[in-house]
Amino acid sequence: MVRTFLARGLLIGLLAGLIAGAFAFAFGEPRVDHAIALEEAAAQAEGPEHGHAETAETAGHSHGEEAAVGRPVQKAGLFLATGLYGLAVGGVFALVFAGLRGRVGPRSDGRLAVAAAPRSDGRLAVAAAGTAFAAIILVPFVKYPANPPAVGDPDTIDSRTLLYVVMILVGLAATAIAVATARRVDGDPWARWTAAAVAFLVPVVAAWWLLPAVDEVPEGFPATLLWEFRLASIGTQLVFWAVFGVLFGWASDRAERRAAAHPLVAAPS
Repeated sequence: MVRTFLARGLLIGLLAGLIAGAFAFAFGEPRVDHAIALEEAAAQAEGPEHGHAETAETAGHSHGEEAAVGRPVQKAGLFLATGLYGLAVGGVFALVFAGLRGRVGPRSDGRLAVAAAPRSDGRLAVAAAGTAFAAIILVPFVKYPANPPAVGDPDTIDSRTLLYVVMILVGLAATAIAVATARRVDGDPWARWTAAAVAFLVPVVAAWWLLPAVDEVPEGFPATLLWEFRLASIGTQLVFWAVFGVLFGWASDRAERRAAAHPLVAAPS
């Protein structure tokens, strides 16, 4: 059964990655082109003032046709990157889903853990995908949103990456705390969901407040372009996780119905 889930996750992850890549190509790449044009225009404007040495250095960082990898190749590589991302995420998600299946849902004492009764693989898949998007993507993005080319100091990339990873870990830890809290709260489902939401938000908001801010947007950079790029960035992730969660849930429900209709030929779980 784990192999079935893994194959399903890989295939659906690849498809969702390609769909997300199409979204990024349509809505994100034009903003990247605009940001690169601004970066190259600024470099050319600074060239005469800072001498030929700096001009040569900035030319080496060109994103255009003269770069080692031209923009047409970069745009084609976008689909390769999102496809590989989908494969990796799909495989990990499938393994986690296989571990969660049968462990969340109706409890022996009559209370519910995460999913509603009766157990549904489809609902579990959608809930797990939504939780993953919130914990791994949305939580760090709110604190450290994506920036287009020409925004950000190359000397701080290591520290910025470390802060982003810390926020991902906070999101995962907050999710674990929320699930544990929901399992221990007596009462109606609204009480459990409220307690889970508070348990999730407390560590997340604390991390947002305590971790240092990163503001490296250069003066004069168009605010509209920055906003549109960030919307396209989070939109790409939202498209991926929405498509993946819905398709994985649909495929899981379909397999579950088929197994119920033919129990003698169903694979053991």
